[in-house]
Amino acid sequence: MMKSVLVHKQKNLRLTVVTSLLTIVCCVGYAQNRIVKMMPENGAMDVNIDTHLQLTMSDEAIIGKKGFVSVYDMQTGQLVDRLDMSIPAGPTEPQPKNMAAQYTPVPYQYKVQHITNRNTKAGTPSGMNAWDKSHYQLDIIGGFSDGFHFYPMIAKDQQVTIYLHHNMLEYDHEYYVTIDKDVITGCNGIKGKRSWTFRTKKQAPEVNQRKLTVSADGTGDFSTVQGALDFIPDSLPSEQDHYRVLVKNGDYEELVYFRNKRFVTMDGESREGVVIHYKNNEVFNPHPADIKTNEVRGTFPSRRAAFSADNCSDLIIRNMTIKTDGKGQAEGLLVNGERNIFENVHIIGDGDALQANGSCYWQNCRIDGGGDTILGRGPSFFNRCTITSRGAFMWIRNTEENHGNIFVCCHLKGLSPHAEIGRLPDNKGKNYPHAECVLLNCTLENIPAHGWGQTDKTANTATILEFNSHDIEGNPIDTTQRSPMMRQLDPIRDAELIGNYSNSRWVLGW
Repeated sequence: MMKSVLVHKQKNLRLTVVTSLLTIVCCVGYAQNRIVKMMPENGAMDVNIDTHLQLTMSDEAIIGKKGFVSVYDMQTGQLVDRLDMSIPAGPTEPQPKNMAAQYTPVPYQYKVQHITNRNTKAGTPSGMNAWDKSHYQLDIIGGFSDGFHFYPMIAKDQQVTIYLHHNMLEYDHEYYVTIDKDVITGCNGIKGKRSWTFRTKKQAPEVNQRKLTVSADGTGDFSTVQGALDFIPDSLPSEQDHYRVLVKNGDYEELVYFRNKRFVTMDGESREGVVIHYKNNEVFNPHPADIKTNEVRGTFPSRRAAFSADNCSDLIIRNMTIKTDGKGQAEGLLVNGERNIFENVHIIGDGDALQANGSCYWQNCRIDGGGDTILGRGPSFFNRCTITSRGAFMWIRNTEENHGNIFVCCHLKGLSPHAEIGRLPDNKGKNYPHAECVLLNCTLENIPAHGWGQTDKTANTATILEFNSHDIEGNPIDTTQRSPMMRQLDPIRDAELIGNYSNSRWVLGW
């Protein structure tokens, strides 16, 4: 009888142990985050050399803080690119202020040279600034050797996008990818030479192919906007050498920076369908600690915008949305150059949503920002544009060399009681006495009655003109409480002046 009871207890114990082990196995299997899809697919052919790598996971993807993503040449076994996930993407706090920082004594040199991650160490100073010794992810984009901090992987729900360093892949090469365990939390990774392979296209577009297509799904000449711009030669000599880039509808989460481009047209398939965006700002990609930037023409370039056209001229950009996902000093678009045209473009930023230095024409654009929404030295001619802002719409910094911001038949919509048209406070001991803002036949909505904001004495010679402002129903705005800075133009006495400012050629010089 005792023996029977003992056997029964032993059977129950074994059953309990087996059940416990099965439970553990099931829990481990459930906790593992499996890869269910890879893009490019394993064994894919004709892949663009600017492709991102994408994974779809079985569960929500969480990026780890250790391990490597590695890309090897299949034929030679050579390591082509590697992302070290233990390195932080970029700073999250502002860098300490350096009171000794100065503007460069000579203008910043925009040399035409082929600088990439393959031939130059990211972080190599391109000006008179010191080496950046901080330990963050760094990538050379658009030939800017100082480089940009970037996110090597971005996870959204179950999808992970892997951002290789730019310009590392070559045409007509086969590659294989490995991913260490826990690069994605709970994922065993990818091992071996045949687990994830792809071959790039046999060759680049023909040299004389002047029309390029960008498609986020990889079906175009390029998969990224940056890839197409990198392909176009610098400083094209004439309009006859013009390139056109068609950007198909898609989500382009990429930091775009290009310089020395001329005679390039970028056409989006639709304004709301083409979205180019990135989480960038002055904290994440600051100017060098030892060099001042932005205030003086020819100084070190800013790296804080999501999309930058630097030292570029004769561009036409149409039908797309350009935005930053960052906060603070975070432009959606920054443009430096001459004779650049933007049509039907939606620009979204935070503080300083748009920075425009050099002559620009803006047609039917929408600009949304948080304050000092339009920044820069001008001249800029805005025709039938819509601008929204939570703070001051602009902080103009033009000198006597050129006009400032001219708005014709535009709609300015304030999103808070602080949405003044503009301001001119002293800025670190200096100001802009020749700043110019002209509003002609504009619709003003939710703008304070005084119109213009703080102007310190050092800028009381600025030119601030207003003519025929009206509300959204077309009724004239009451201007009796306007700031003394805002001069109201008379339709008869100032007819010639109104006519001149209504003419973009007179304002821009072209």
